[in-house]
Amino acid sequence: MGGELISLVYGRPVAVHIDPVEKKPLFHFIPGIDVFSIATAGCNLKCEFCQNWEISQAAPEDLTPYDMPPEVVVENALAHGCEAIAYTYTEPVVYFEYTRDCARLAREAGIKNILVTAGYINRGPLSELLEYVDAANVDLKSMSDTYYRNVCGGTLQPVLDTIIQMKESGTWIEITNLIVPMLNDDPDEIDSLARWVLEYTGCDTPLHFSRFFPMYRLTDLPPTPLDILQGARERASDIGLNYVYVGNAVTSEGTLTKCPECGEILVVRHGYMIMENNILNGNCRNCSAPIAGVWDGMEEQ
Repeated sequence: MGGELISLVYGRPVAVHIDPVEKKPLFHFIPGIDVFSIATAGCNLKCEFCQNWEISQAAPEDLTPYDMPPEVVVENALAHGCEAIAYTYTEPVVYFEYTRDCARLAREAGIKNILVTAGYINRGPLSELLEYVDAANVDLKSMSDTYYRNVCGGTLQPVLDTIIQMKESGTWIEITNLIVPMLNDDPDEIDSLARWVLEYTGCDTPLHFSRFFPMYRLTDLPPTPLDILQGARERASDIGLNYVYVGNAVTSEGTLTKCPECGEILVVRHGYMIMENNILNGNCRNCSAPIAGVWDGMEEQ
């Protein structure tokens, strides 16, 4: 308007919920806390499997938003006892200014900030956000640029650059890979992704392999077979990653956190609930080995 770009979604979230932090998913960032989750309409990718396509692929004028400027977001988080605010469900990059301003006020109020993102953002704006972001889950959809172009409407390298920049900034990061049958479930590609995570972010970066369900424009594909998810978890663990999880599926081992030193089961999860915690002051209760993550404020079980 008049030569100035105006955001159509600033202060106008279309989804507002209170979630467990495990739903983001973040398993090594103060497990058990509640987070105040918001999202506006829109995304800068066009993933054919999007699970939130009703809001991510919608025009802002087609949805009914809440009137919630940044100060009201923080007030609500405080009122509901949430220790963090998550910018999630759609893509925080498209409501960049709103995310930044909410995060700045949240930091001043002692509330942590969580970015759940596909990581498709330039270095400068990301630096501005990371001043206030405490943790992030980045959706690394594939190690194939062709997959990104054909299935997601983007490219791979900016996402890899984002993950590296987050790691260098000191932000706690976890990575999610949605395994879509017949599109990115090849064992060699899964190995390539795990090796990249190991090389560029280290063995202690949690990696979540998530189960695909038919959605949006990919309703002709079946859900991801459990043996593929379990096989991906085993392969990534064999490559050297210490914390590999399975999401969107019920498995006996897929959500357990184990000590990489002694093998003790540290955190037992049932769905998004913490059933058992054997982490004491950030260390394994059994062998005292340090466990990567942010554990301050985690309640002992």
